[in-house]
Amino acid sequence: MSCKVVLAQSISASYREELKNTVKDRNIRPKLVGFLANDDPAAAKYAEWTAKTCAETGIEFELRKCLRNELENKIVEANQDSAVHGIMVYYPVFGDRQDQYLQNVVDVGKDVEGLHHKYVYNMYHNIRFLDQAQTKKCIIPCTPLGLVKVMEYVGVYNGILPYGNRLHGRVVTIINRSEIVGRPLAALLANDGAKVYSVDINGIQEFHRGVGLKLKKHEVTETTLKIEDVLPLSDVVITGVPTPSYKVPSDLIRDGAVCINFSTFKNFDADEIKKKASIYVPAVGKVTVAMLERNLVRLYDYQIQESTVAAS
Repeated sequence: MSCKVVLAQSISASYREELKNTVKDRNIRPKLVGFLANDDPAAAKYAEWTAKTCAETGIEFELRKCLRNELENKIVEANQDSAVHGIMVYYPVFGDRQDQYLQNVVDVGKDVEGLHHKYVYNMYHNIRFLDQAQTKKCIIPCTPLGLVKVMEYVGVYNGILPYGNRLHGRVVTIINRSEIVGRPLAALLANDGAKVYSVDINGIQEFHRGVGLKLKKHEVTETTLKIEDVLPLSDVVITGVPTPSYKVPSDLIRDGAVCINFSTFKNFDADEIKKKASIYVPAVGKVTVAMLERNLVRLYDYQIQESTVAAS
């Protein structure tokens, strides 16, 4: 079986073009502020990449560097500045629960990363809108959202099924259960109908909406399954293990599976995985940045709507 390698640049192209046209046609210039309060080279690189991408799209990006003990006050200042439409922070800052606190200091109306408790709660409870009229969609964290868009692009989602059920019958294994990507992604995919095996060093959990998708939101059950049990069952394998030494055992992957890597490192052996997978996506970074910009434009529109209502 020949494997098709799909690059993030190809997936993000249509979103970036749509963003460029939106900004140009509407003559708007949403402003995104990124806060860098650590010495992480990867964060600095991500900031550089974000600045370049925003410039190409027509979005204003400003990187504000500060000491970590100054960060909270700097975020509050940006919250109160009507010229700032979106805020992001390059984590980790303190590397503990103080980072979770900072995620909630960011104004929910400017949180392009979707890390505020309101968005996190809604995501896990399968609440997709911020308002009763369902005119304002919730903001979803950028990398999990980007991975959803990757799966839509390569045809994992079934467009014939009703919205919200389009992964019904799909089995997905996610090797990563971080609070930033792995667990939110498992919840999103299970809420869309998939059976998800969430793998981390402590074991495997199953995320699902029950037989016939009878549950309104996903539930989580502990299992005694091993990686060798779930990989052969999986239509999709997604991995984000942050170490160069980890490789997914290719021999366990079913023929024709879709394999997606979101780690900085290559968790799949490229030569081996191409012998098993039907589709291989080696990285998703460019899709993540496109979702960041997309979230910004959405929040910009919400702010304009609110200011119009307040003025009337």
